[in-house]
Amino acid sequence: MPRQLNVRRLGRQPYMPVWQAMSDFTDRRGAGTPDEFWLLEHDPVFTLGQAGRMEHVLAPGAIPLIPVDRGGQVTYHGPGQIVGYPLLDLRRAGLGVRDLVRGIEQVLIDTLAHWGIAGERHAGAPGVYVGTAKIGALGLRVRRGCTLHGLAFNVAMDLEPFQRIDPCGYKGLAVAQMLDYGGPPVLADVEDVLLDAFCARFGFHPQLAEPRLPGLPAREASVARTSLLRMAK
Repeated sequence: MPRQLNVRRLGRQPYMPVWQAMSDFTDRRGAGTPDEFWLLEHDPVFTLGQAGRMEHVLAPGAIPLIPVDRGGQVTYHGPGQIVGYPLLDLRRAGLGVRDLVRGIEQVLIDTLAHWGIAGERHAGAPGVYVGTAKIGALGLRVRRGCTLHGLAFNVAMDLEPFQRIDPCGYKGLAVAQMLDYGGPPVLADVEDVLLDAFCARFGFHPQLAEPRLPGLPAREASVARTSLLRMAK
């Protein structure tokens, strides 16, 4: 029987309150807590993973750079990019980290195929590519047997900020978006297909949850957003 997956479609969000909320959710969850999948887009931000090196941050300019606790190097999030945070209990799902990574890559490949776009994997370089250009990135962390962070999928966005970094730590890596290959410009249309593919791949039944960050008081979210804006100055 498919397991319940609470789905939160959060719209556009600043980075720091979402990061704090997913961390708090993971710390609070128990053996019976349903898994969740958050779908959103972020205000412009560069994030640097635990293995990240500053040499890959070339010219961030006014876009804030935030060191975070996921795997991987540096990447960019911004409007027009789907960010998906699968907050899963791996033991309950019977998944290993490698299975999860391969599964998420396949979800992105299946989503691209819905619009006739051929996505593929590259050996030794996690993520999804169209030809030599990266269109979907992954960065995960596992804590207490549960996952944080997730995927970034370029749909219809300004790709210029990727020129200010070595994307995922690769110098000269080309970056693409669905719009370049005739994909739709509306994120919600792609989210619908991606969510269906995710649930089919991992055996979930989606349940739409309230479109807000769980457990984060409004005042705390406001303070976190103000802090992020100050970092951008």
